[in-house]
Amino acid sequence: MYEAFYGFKVKPFALLPQEEFMFLSRQHRMALDLLIYGLRNQAMFCVVSGDIGTGKTTLMRYLLSRHGPRTQVAMITGVNGTFEELLQWLLTEFGLEHRGLDRIGMQQALIQHFKWANALNKRVILVIDEAQALAPDVLEELRLFSNINASRTTLLQTVLVGQLSLREVLRQPDMRQFAQRVAVDYLLAPLDREQTQAYIRHRLELAGTAARRDLFTEDACDAIFAASRGIPRIVNLFSDTALVYGYADEKSRIDAATVNEMLADKAREGGWLFQTPQPTPLTTIAGGAG
Repeated sequence: MYEAFYGFKVKPFALLPQEEFMFLSRQHRMALDLLIYGLRNQAMFCVVSGDIGTGKTTLMRYLLSRHGPRTQVAMITGVNGTFEELLQWLLTEFGLEHRGLDRIGMQQALIQHFKWANALNKRVILVIDEAQALAPDVLEELRLFSNINASRTTLLQTVLVGQLSLREVLRQPDMRQFAQRVAVDYLLAPLDREQTQAYIRHRLELAGTAARRDLFTEDACDAIFAASRGIPRIVNLFSDTALVYGYADEKSRIDAATVNEMLADKAREGGWLFQTPQPTPLTTIAGGAG
C-alpha cells in the first residue's frame, strides 16, 4: 500500500518474526552470546524468557539460521500436551517414525538417533518455543530423558524460550533439580528510548534505501517508544500504522503529530485489541437520582 510511495522494497515493520531484520540491541546481543557460549560448552538446558513481543522467537531464528552442518536442530512451538506427545513431535522433527511405538520405543529411537549424530561429531539441539505451555511434570520428564550421555558428551541440548511465566514455573520448589541444570538463564528486556530509535531506523534502512533511514523523525520515534514501552512487536505495529497514516496524508516524513494522531484515533476507538480496556466512568444524572 505505502511501499511504493515511500520507496520500500519490502514492508519494514511486519508482525511475523523476520530473522533477516534482526536488530541486535545490547540485550539481544547478550542473549545471543550467552546461548552460543552455552551450546558450545555442552549446556544441557538454556532458558531465554521475556515479555510478549520482546523478540525471543526472532532471536532464536536468527541464531538457528547460522548453525553449521555439524548441528542438527529441531524447533517445536507451543507444545502443551503430555511427554509422549512431545516425544512424537521430536521424532517427527528429526525425520523418524513414531507410529506403532510406545513411550519406551520412542525414547529408544531418539537415543539411537542422538548416538548416531554424536558418532558423526554432530550436536543435536532442541528448541521449544512458547515453553511456558509445558506442564511442570512434562519438564521434569524432559530433564530425566536429557540425562542420557555418551562419555562426557551431552547428546541432547535443549533451549527453552518462553514468556515470563516460564521463569515462575522453573522457580517453583519442586523444579529445583531442573533449574540447577540450566546453564544459561537470560531475561530479555524491552528496548530503551535510544534503542527504539535505532531499531526503527535499522528496519527502515533494510527495507528500502539508506535515504529512508530518517523517514521517522526523532520525536516520532520518541512517541512510539513512550506508547510501546520499547516492545519490538508493538513498535512494529505502531510504526506500520503510522506509515499508513503518513501515506494517507501524503507526508514525506512521519513526525510526532502523525504518530499522536494515530494513537489518539485508536484511543477513541477503545484502544488496541492487545490492551486491557479501561472501565467506562459512571456519569451523574443532573438533578440526582429519581
